[in-house]
Amino acid sequence: MDDEQRSTFDLVGLRPGERCPATKGFFGRWLPPLAWMALIFALSAQPDLPSPPGPWLDTLLKKTGHAFEYAVLACLYRRALRPHVRVVGNLRIMSAGLAVAYALSDEYHQTFVPGRTGRLFDLAIDGIGICSAMLLDWWWERRQTPAA
Repeated sequence: MDDEQRSTFDLVGLRPGERCPATKGFFGRWLPPLAWMALIFALSAQPDLPSPPGPWLDTLLKKTGHAFEYAVLACLYRRALRPHVRVVGNLRIMSAGLAVAYALSDEYHQTFVPGRTGRLFDLAIDGIGICSAMLLDWWWERRQTPAA
């Protein structure tokens, strides 16, 4: 390693190949869910989103999108909360609860956007995505843990 590269590592206090501590800390864990929430907020603030041809395809894509965006949010919450919650079952419940709370606030937010409405049906679709993500996480954990 040349002197310039060595001094850069020394400046930030890292050894070659070592990860930056910020990615292990608060910002590294909470930035992804916060960025995802901002994306959801920005999409919800649009008065009219583009629609594919055909009402069935439009409904299918939008409802699948709802479920997917909140499934991802629940997983990001799980990742952020992991260092703070020791019991994995509680971790899933807290992650799902936060995601449902944000889904509820998002539907409320849509009531203020011209051309949009907040719907309990959309909240239910969001909940299906959240529960699916947490069930998939539970299944994956069981698959990884050897039977005693």
